[in-house]
Amino acid sequence: MSQYDIYALGAALLDTEIEVSDADLATFNIDKGVMTLVDEARQHELMNALSEHLVHSKRSSGGSAANSVIAASYFGSKCFYSCKVANDENGKHYLADLSAANVAFHNNNGVDTGITGKCLVLITPDAERTMNTYLGISEQLSTKDIDEDALSQSRWAYIEGYQVTSETGRPAAIKLRELAHKHKVKVALSLSDPAMVQFFHEGLSSMIGDGVDLLFCNEAEALAYTKSDNIDDAAEVLKACAQSFAITLGAKGALIYDGQNLSTVDGVEAKAVDTNGAGDMFAGTFLHALCEGASYEEAAKLANRSAAIVVSQYGPRLREEQYLELKSN
Repeated sequence: MSQYDIYALGAALLDTEIEVSDADLATFNIDKGVMTLVDEARQHELMNALSEHLVHSKRSSGGSAANSVIAASYFGSKCFYSCKVANDENGKHYLADLSAANVAFHNNNGVDTGITGKCLVLITPDAERTMNTYLGISEQLSTKDIDEDALSQSRWAYIEGYQVTSETGRPAAIKLRELAHKHKVKVALSLSDPAMVQFFHEGLSSMIGDGVDLLFCNEAEALAYTKSDNIDDAAEVLKACAQSFAITLGAKGALIYDGQNLSTVDGVEAKAVDTNGAGDMFAGTFLHALCEGASYEEAAKLANRSAAIVVSQYGPRLREEQYLELKSN
């Protein structure tokens, strides 16, 4: 029996959410709806200018894959997270938050000097999230941070596509996929963000390598990665690099391929105020459901319901009682 359901590799970022207008984005020359890497000075500039717009001031342990495994853990999955934080206040807070969510991590994390990564999440009135990320020490995540013993005792390995931007994170993602195959652990990967696909297509392809067991992406990412004009053509191309996949379609639901059948699972109506973490919630819930023996369609239905709730409130997490309610229905 495996010790862990999901072993994930990704960035460790402290999130702060700020409500802004489209005019604010234009004023500060910020590309809407994507993740942009910035230096610490730029992040401070934005924080100081927009601090009166704060909507989610509680520090939240983020990073795409972290959001996913924390969600899976609250649903009941046993999870391990490989990330890198510094020996600073934010790093200590981050690891304490993982522990509170019952997510395991390697013992020597948080011993190096540096700055723990931070993400400024800008929310516009249409609920779209725009991220400005200072990776800090997360940019140094490398193959040394992989715990092969924990990985070998896991059912799934999950990789966030954001690792493609890092000169050490990308090789770590590739190494994790190779080690997972060696130990017969299934591999899931998320394309993460349209900007990652647009600017790092070749790097993402190297991370996918000869194929993954499950690929997560949204419609824009699927079209961009496959260079297709419509979702049906994109799905056919994805079959060549993924044994199965889930393409989220926003309010329209999700297009699911379980390795044999392609099907559309209806979305769940929601009044969106903040789409930050929606894809992460979908992936974490989906993987948890598969670990529980659910079919792909069943997993997508639960994932759609979870994502619908998370977009209807601020922040990338659900409250503990919301996880319990989802599990009981």
